[in-house]
Amino acid sequence: MTFLGLSCIAGYENLAVWADLLDRINIFPVADGDTGTNLRISLAPLRDCNTDMAAAITRLSRSASGNSGNIASVFFREFLQAHGMVDLARQAEIGRDQAWAAIAAPCAGTMLGLFDALCLAFQTAASEELNFFSIRRQLQEAVLATSHQLPDLQRAGVVDSGALGMFIFFDAFLQQLIGEQQYGGPSSILGATSTGAFRPGACPVSDLFAGKLQVSPAFVGQATADYCVEAVLLARRQQPDVMAQIGRLGDSAVVVPDRSRIKVHIHTPDPERLRQDLSSLGEVVHWSDEAMGPMVEGGRKGGASGKAIRIMSDAAGSLPREMARQHGITLLDSYIMAEDQARPESLFSPEQLYPLMTNGVRVTTAQASTHERHLHYQAVCQQFDRVLYLCVGSAFTGNYGTAQAWKRENDPEDRFLVLDTGAASGRLAVIALLTARRAGEEAPAPEVIALARSLTEDAQEYIFLHELKYLVAGGRVSRTKGFFADLLHMKPVISPTREGVRKVGVVKNRREQLAFALDRLATHARKDRSLFILLQYSDNREWLQEIVAEQVRSAMPEAEIQLVPLSLTSGVHMGPGTWAMAFAEKEGGC
Repeated sequence: MTFLGLSCIAGYENLAVWADLLDRINIFPVADGDTGTNLRISLAPLRDCNTDMAAAITRLSRSASGNSGNIASVFFREFLQAHGMVDLARQAEIGRDQAWAAIAAPCAGTMLGLFDALCLAFQTAASEELNFFSIRRQLQEAVLATSHQLPDLQRAGVVDSGALGMFIFFDAFLQQLIGEQQYGGPSSILGATSTGAFRPGACPVSDLFAGKLQVSPAFVGQATADYCVEAVLLARRQQPDVMAQIGRLGDSAVVVPDRSRIKVHIHTPDPERLRQDLSSLGEVVHWSDEAMGPMVEGGRKGGASGKAIRIMSDAAGSLPREMARQHGITLLDSYIMAEDQARPESLFSPEQLYPLMTNGVRVTTAQASTHERHLHYQAVCQQFDRVLYLCVGSAFTGNYGTAQAWKRENDPEDRFLVLDTGAASGRLAVIALLTARRAGEEAPAPEVIALARSLTEDAQEYIFLHELKYLVAGGRVSRTKGFFADLLHMKPVISPTREGVRKVGVVKNRREQLAFALDRLATHARKDRSLFILLQYSDNREWLQEIVAEQVRSAMPEAEIQLVPLSLTSGVHMGPGTWAMAFAEKEGGC
């Protein structure tokens, strides 16, 4: 156990549950709606701080993503080297100074101001007399000030999302830390919950920053043709000179030295020219670029909703985060564990997962802690008047029982409705998407809930396995059955149901898989209603897009067909080569 380990976990979990809000109010430096997402990706190593702090600090540099994530990782690489309470102020100042130095054009009104306020709070209190409420008040004031310090934030009527993200982190971090050091446990600061856990929501974010958490409808993020570039450079020259040169090559540059490497985050209208310029300074050993235009457009969608009811679901459904945002769905993540790292499921990708599995790397899944799930329920209820949580079937996880137990203790007004869908993977996604569409049409809450219940009975899913060894490894099928099925080159077809996974057929090859799928679609099709069909890929997107989707479209011309990644929770247990088809009848305006 490390000095700051439990506090880091508490801070990260609190940050994770408010990430959607941070994305919604992300205005500066570009309104691309990804601050919360990038902070979750970048700071995920903090979940491992309690077991190996040194390894977590090392991984911070590799996991850093986006403007906010790179700046935060610079700060935490220094801050987390504190070995006791007396070190906190010094390490906070070093981290703050490094964060300011990493930005080519730093300015007030961002998370840098929050770091300044944190350092000042540590300086003005003796280490053994840190007062949580005093520090919180100082950090709150620093965040509120951002809405007046940057013109874009003032026009949008919000606080800076990066500064708010750091406030949310330190709100829980300091409760845990100060409670441990002074009172024997964090629950002594704000009062214990029914589980004994501390309560960062005792003074909720929605109250502390009331009126500053929703972008003004009159504000429109400026369109851009720039690309967001993440690169790693092996420099040939002295680092200070190289860092200064990189800062002049684009906008929003964050340049982070890491031993012999330099991590670069930068915005540019010409990524190829930028790559050439960086290559003249050193060897480019990592490169990624993404057009920011679609990101800005996406950032305008999925905001806080005036719907009668908010839909929440599990990321274990085959529901990409961007699609969830567009439909106003809040996702609760499980975690993918690979190469000694844990990462939120919806922030992993098929391109990362399946090569690891193919190469024999052990990959597993883990649910969010009970505490993190409780924080999710609390946060979504603070943001929306009524919530419908469509959770993974209780035959697959304990999410339903966890949510119901929390509801009994914390929801006297019955605003948090929990529905056991009996579903997983694409079937859960179909239920959530069609329900969210009805909610988006401003349908009354009872009508939305009735549709969700109907879909849990009517939605279907067929999953086509390539081989059984991953299910065998996970204990979901016996080794004997797995051996003989693979020996005979048989490919089972399974369906997740309320009672669990059920085998519904066996085929020999892809051609027979597709024939099976088309036969099931024909069986369920009705002339008076069209189908909503979700095709899900693992490492076989091209085949599904060019062959399967086209044949399904030819057979069902009236159907709406969406192509999405298979839930990575399912992918871990079912392996490369798997694909799936989920569908339901569309009703009314869905």
